[in-house]
Amino acid sequence: MNSRLLNAVLLATSLIGYLEWGTDQSLFLFQGEVELFSKFIADPMSVLHPFTVLPFAGQVLLLVTLFQKKPSRWLTLLGIASIGLLFVMILFIGVIGPNVKMIASALPFLVTAVLTIRHHRRIVREARVAST
Repeated sequence: MNSRLLNAVLLATSLIGYLEWGTDQSLFLFQGEVELFSKFIADPMSVLHPFTVLPFAGQVLLLVTLFQKKPSRWLTLLGIASIGLLFVMILFIGVIGPNVKMIASALPFLVTAVLTIRHHRRIVREARVAST
């Protein structure tokens, strides 16, 4: 499997996270990001929160790796960790909720993250074997 393809899938699945709160409040992460951008222009301090800044930074890192000749393993892992915090929280809330929509929206990113980490471990292992 190609590192760049896995990073593109990570980036795409990071946009489909589903959040639901209250009785009739819900949105997908891509909708939330559009809302954050519009609020950032009006009042930048209103959007500065770890659960908004970290996932966005992770998405930027993954986007950077898509334009690298050989995608950086460390940038990929940092991107996964940054976005993964939010998705683990979404999964946790979905499980204790219980909310099937939230669970189903978190699983694609988390499964792809595990596959990507395994892919990078395999690359490192093969490089060690080739160097000996």
